[in-house]
Amino acid sequence: MVNNFRKYYLFASDFDQTLTFNDTGYVLSELLGISVKEFERKAKGMAKLNLVQQGAELSYLLLHDPEFHSRVRRDDLVEVGKRIRLKENIKQKYEILDRRIDGFHFDFYVLSAAPVEVIQSALEGIVPEDHIFGTEFKYNASGEIESLVRATAGYGKVTRLDQLEEQLGLPADHIVYVGDGSSDIHVMLHVNRRDGFTIAVSESKLVAQIAKRTVLGDNALATLVPILEEIARWQRPQIRQLFESYGFLIQGWDRVQTDWVTLRPSGVAAEKATVVDAK
Repeated sequence: MVNNFRKYYLFASDFDQTLTFNDTGYVLSELLGISVKEFERKAKGMAKLNLVQQGAELSYLLLHDPEFHSRVRRDDLVEVGKRIRLKENIKQKYEILDRRIDGFHFDFYVLSAAPVEVIQSALEGIVPEDHIFGTEFKYNASGEIESLVRATAGYGKVTRLDQLEEQLGLPADHIVYVGDGSSDIHVMLHVNRRDGFTIAVSESKLVAQIAKRTVLGDNALATLVPILEEIARWQRPQIRQLFESYGFLIQGWDRVQTDWVTLRPSGVAAEKATVVDAK
């Protein structure tokens, strides 16, 4: 049960390209000696055929593609997690969400289509294992993948988020979700429809036009800004002071609205224009 003295929220974040700079599939391909182009060809081919849910392409390869299935063991996924380059200050972000926002507490969870072993290995000592939900496989005695237990991709993220909401006893409008790509669309729409708060960390129009706020930055702390502004109702000087307490000065803080416009005159090839309006 939640504590009446503080406002409790669920903070759920994607992993690949949200908390990291590189994608699990790319790092695994590098470990196996498979070219990035080959991995992209396989993944994009499945995406076009709609064989799997958005974001679960790597899981399909691990289960069915001979080049991946025959060579990948559980220990390889753990090694991939150690090699993934994380965005800076995830641990500090966890700490701030946990106890540094007066009157609020945000339970930090990770929901991702990446194999859970990868995420747990990458975030060891930062995010507790029981707060990490990724794609789960069943392994045989040699560590070879036997079957898929659960994929946290597409609607799988929605299901897991609903389970956490019920488990924590939180109202739907006390959910914050952060993501970057097509695999986050379903869960973002779900959160928005129920008056939660969504943040995109990519300019991809697939998510940027759905998310309530978009934040671009290499530091994981950057996504705290809209939470502090929109939920905690902090003013900019207070936000700057918090960042300075962690040794950071906000040098650039620009807010713009981007409109994607496609112009297609009759008989002429489509011409795209990007219009940026300062708020």
